[in-house]
Amino acid sequence: MIHARITGTGSYLPEKILTNDDLAKFVETSDEWIATRTGIRARHVAADHEKSSDLAVHAARRALEAAGITAQDLDLIIVATTTPDMTFPSTACLLQAKLGAGECAAFDVQAVCTGFVYALSMAELYIRAGKAKRALVVGTETFTRLLDWTDRGTCVLFGDGAGAVVVEASETPGILASRLHADGSHTGILCVPGAVENGKVTGDPFVRMDGNTVFKIAVKALAEVADEVLSDAGLEASAIDWFIPHQANIRIIESAARKLGLGMDRVVACVARHGNTSAASIPLALDEAVRDGRIRPGQHVLLEGVGGGFTWGAILLRW
Repeated sequence: MIHARITGTGSYLPEKILTNDDLAKFVETSDEWIATRTGIRARHVAADHEKSSDLAVHAARRALEAAGITAQDLDLIIVATTTPDMTFPSTACLLQAKLGAGECAAFDVQAVCTGFVYALSMAELYIRAGKAKRALVVGTETFTRLLDWTDRGTCVLFGDGAGAVVVEASETPGILASRLHADGSHTGILCVPGAVENGKVTGDPFVRMDGNTVFKIAVKALAEVADEVLSDAGLEASAIDWFIPHQANIRIIESAARKLGLGMDRVVACVARHGNTSAASIPLALDEAVRDGRIRPGQHVLLEGVGGGFTWGAILLRW
């Protein structure tokens, strides 16, 4: 039987850092107000010349180097992003060209903050079906360009960045189980309702969010989908060595960990330094924990995402 295993990770954060104190200079807020409600202290902001594909290139090259392969070895590139460089072609195709990856299949996935989980699950299916041997999965966002900087309920939350993994065919299981969900009836609680029509922006082009409703749905969804993948893998929550949830809000992260019976010492949380980087948040946190030695061979790692759509999903790994 063919299995899929992550063989390399990489990430990239733009140079510019915007702290809570920086935000307080132009929006009615404070470091204390933001930190106590979200756990966020700072976020990175892409330079004017940096697009989502540019952030993705840096993260992808580091993941390819860690896996010991080149872009020419890839059979598939999947990019999860809510902030593509342009309407088309896909950011994945632009990334493919910048990496010099040849003519492998390349496409984008749009599931907002759950995008990386969706994309990784799709890569696993390609590999297990024998349609690809090596896949590059990237979550990349320039999310700060969707923000209304006068709305303190949203502009304090988000940041830019990219994370990537290489997934390869393996004789031993790496991805043990995955589950994906969506409920479009909750579209209005987290969205950017604007669109481009006839060369003009119609509607509202900024992120709008009902924070209280998002919180309630997110905590419930994360707990349920965790139970699903653990059941599929025949494991108990106590078997989880590291929990890497979407980095949206420390209160959501703590609540999700508590429902799993996990202490925060088993949670990878970088939301304080990165903010919510949407589809990039999980691979950013994963790469950090791999590179600093927290994640070791043989350990079980649970990845969970939840975001606009409303989408949610989980993947259980054996490292």
